[in-house]
Amino acid sequence: MTPRLPFLLDQLRRDFLVHAYWEMDDPAAVLRAEGRDVRAVVTNGVVGCPREVVEALPNLGVICVGGVGLDAVDVTHAHQLGVQVTTTPGVLTADVADQAMALLLAASRQVPLGDRYIRQGGWGRGEDLPLTRRVSGKRAGIVGLGEIGKAIARRLSAFDMSVAYTGRREQPGQPYRFVADVVELAREVDVLVVSSSGGEGTRHLINAGVLEALGPQGILINIARGSVVDQEALIASLRSGSLGAAGLDVFADEPQVPAELKALDNVVLSPHAATRTTESRQDISRIVLANLKAFFAGEPLLTPVTDRPLSG
Repeated sequence: MTPRLPFLLDQLRRDFLVHAYWEMDDPAAVLRAEGRDVRAVVTNGVVGCPREVVEALPNLGVICVGGVGLDAVDVTHAHQLGVQVTTTPGVLTADVADQAMALLLAASRQVPLGDRYIRQGGWGRGEDLPLTRRVSGKRAGIVGLGEIGKAIARRLSAFDMSVAYTGRREQPGQPYRFVADVVELAREVDVLVVSSSGGEGTRHLINAGVLEALGPQGILINIARGSVVDQEALIASLRSGSLGAAGLDVFADEPQVPAELKALDNVVLSPHAATRTTESRQDISRIVLANLKAFFAGEPLLTPVTDRPLSG
């Protein structure tokens, strides 16, 4: 369990005996002393539950993930040990899609630069600002047309943007054009939005070749996982101007963000905040609690993970 869900933590402490892992001076010693009594783990998609923790809890029955990311949970290993895993699907979709649009608008219209311009007195001194670029009517590509990708596509379409996508396979019935190769997709669009799943299967999927194809007027938006983008290649592309701009909610080694990224004006940075809304945290808490109560009552779980989901 991590302290990122205060709504949930308060309720858990009312209903259960909670061992706050993040507060432990010597977690291994606590697990040795208390591990046999632990029946459930509550965590989030970023922190997850390491294999060594799972193996230190011989009577563990369920891992409840507040979110949909499973990069930090070895679902196959958990299932082999008879441990069920749940997530909170659906509740984060709108917030993450909204964040993608916020980053796109901020990066394209250079909102942070304009904010600093006013705060630092540049407007009052008559200093000039560079022209920004329109979002409406541009061509957009989506990497990973899962539920979040589809929600982003609908928002992009509302801005009169043409939308294409890439993924493991073409999805029948979608109104968006499928492009099998991510480099080709990047070459054809003005904006590339990354909404794929993380993990080794997509590690550095967005590499130097993709960024070069996106080009000096292109914008990259990443609300997926930092591992999907080759961060060093991204920094080099932004610094050289071979990529126009980026909006990033995720990074390779969170919460560490390279100084090179912080120094650039053509990138908008967000602290993995796509789901940091009151509404999403309340919804997450509700589903996690419902799964926990079902587990301890011996009832079917509400949102079990049957296999590792991948974004389209």
